[in-house]
Amino acid sequence: MDFPAWLRATHWLNAFFLGFLIRAGIQILGAYPRLYWNDHSTPGTEWLKFARRPIPSDRPWITLEQERDVSPLLGQPGGNNLGLGRHWHFAAALFWIVNGLVYVLLLVVSGEWQRLVPTSLSIVGEAWQAFLTYLSLQQPPSAAHSPYDALQQLAYAAVVFLLGPFLILTGAAQSPGLEAQFPRFAAIFGGRQGARSLHFLGLVAFVAFTLVHTFMVVVTGFSRNMADMLFGEHGADEGAAVIVGLGLIGAMFAAYGITSWASRRWPRSAQHALGRLIRPAMRPLALRTRSRQHYPAASISPELLVNGAPPDTADYRALAEAAFAGWRLDVDGLVGRPLHLSAADLRGMPEQTQITKHHCIQGWSGIAEWTGVPLGAILDACAPQPKARFLVFHSYQLDESGRPFYESVDLALGRHPQTILAYRMNGEPLSVEHGAPLRLRVETELGFKMVKWLRRIELVADYRTVGQGQGGSREDTMFYEQAPGI
Repeated sequence: MDFPAWLRATHWLNAFFLGFLIRAGIQILGAYPRLYWNDHSTPGTEWLKFARRPIPSDRPWITLEQERDVSPLLGQPGGNNLGLGRHWHFAAALFWIVNGLVYVLLLVVSGEWQRLVPTSLSIVGEAWQAFLTYLSLQQPPSAAHSPYDALQQLAYAAVVFLLGPFLILTGAAQSPGLEAQFPRFAAIFGGRQGARSLHFLGLVAFVAFTLVHTFMVVVTGFSRNMADMLFGEHGADEGAAVIVGLGLIGAMFAAYGITSWASRRWPRSAQHALGRLIRPAMRPLALRTRSRQHYPAASISPELLVNGAPPDTADYRALAEAAFAGWRLDVDGLVGRPLHLSAADLRGMPEQTQITKHHCIQGWSGIAEWTGVPLGAILDACAPQPKARFLVFHSYQLDESGRPFYESVDLALGRHPQTILAYRMNGEPLSVEHGAPLRLRVETELGFKMVKWLRRIELVADYRTVGQGQGGSREDTMFYEQAPGI
């Protein structure tokens, strides 16, 4: 019995990238540690929660209050770092998927699949007998291994051909762009929250498999198994295999620790380095998908959660106290006709109503009816100059550093059919908590891009000339991606 070099290499790479995925997945879960089977994310309906902080019922609250720090022993990179956790998760996912595809391709080409894929139903009975044998603290006879016994063969085949694709599909189903354009795809998993819960259960399954697999490697002959996994055959130097194997495992854990520390020490560098890896796959999910959402009125959430506290500035408070009578929306920058629009001006333009799903980057979701002006009509009125490529939305809100809050989106997104500037929600004037007097809705992106409390839209050639040059306040201070497609 031997294991080819490519199989051994992909096995160890799989374990390495899977470790990053699990650690970064825990980091992401820490941003909103509640899991639901309904897309309303209504407080009290979660089926599982890891939050010690109760959701207050006697005062207004924002979902950011539910974020919790994650120990760097468990999370990647640890602390309160959703943005970098997402970067690590998606970068590791790309390498993990590529490694898996190489493994499956070589499995087929080499004929090794015959030792992994069951070809007879008799394996079910044999696997049951192997399970009973292990349960009695014994091992199946060596003749039952070719190279795996029936139970191992079923487990490995299930992990490779069922659990792996299941994690990929449930991850993709959490993309607002994919769900907006292909609502039936996400519906297979019960929508955004169903996919998120199933994705978490898949993570638990991978952790359980890894623990059991490691335990079996130890109890069924650690040195011999390490020789198989490293040198590919029985009879190899088992002592050397143990030393090399333990060194390799130690190097993996060292890599997790060093990269976590470095990410927290130099977050901007980590954001840029990992962003270059994930951006080619991430941006198309946000920019090339088209929202086709048409939810029925009965699907509207009983309560749409709020992320972000209303502006606490003198100018905004004065406007709110006057019911926004003196408010204006400025549209300027690289335009042929600058605009200075009152609420009455906006209501005199074409009106559009849509019932869509809101996807928060923390993980929660909700469905609401939005009414407002198609952003395309604003763009037609202001006549963008040819070199204008991005829209920068400025808010009355301040970010964590005390600077005016802003976000940018590609100009092409402004002309998506369901991109609107909303002034009503669920048939009522937009509340202060949800962004009055005006907020952006871009239905293929995550919620943090949909700026509330709008005061100005600026057309620019490059978003890197605004703020700290990352694409928005959340990108500047929390290290998010400029076009977050999932």
